[in-house]
Amino acid sequence: MISKTIVRYYTTMETISLKMEEAMLEEIDRKLVVHRYGTRTEFIRDAIRQKLSELEKQEMLKHLAKLRGISKRKTTDEQLHAAREKIADMLEKKYNLK
Repeated sequence: MISKTIVRYYTTMETISLKMEEAMLEEIDRKLVVHRYGTRTEFIRDAIRQKLSELEKQEMLKHLAKLRGISKRKTTDEQLHAAREKIADMLEKKYNLK
């Protein structure tokens, strides 16, 4: 018999204070109900997480844009088509799609 132990990790949180216009708070309160957030804090945390994720995505895209064309090797359309076909065949075999 295998014994399973559930371990919970608690993170410490710091309290911050911020000022917001009344109109923005009213808008947040309306969205709380529509999107089923329990509290303003939960809504604001989620909004911050989404913004951080968006910024990270933008940074990655900028980095990828810098890398584009950096390769000295030029690939023809025929080579790209052959590579796509090879990958499709491999995936079909792996997942029994045919």
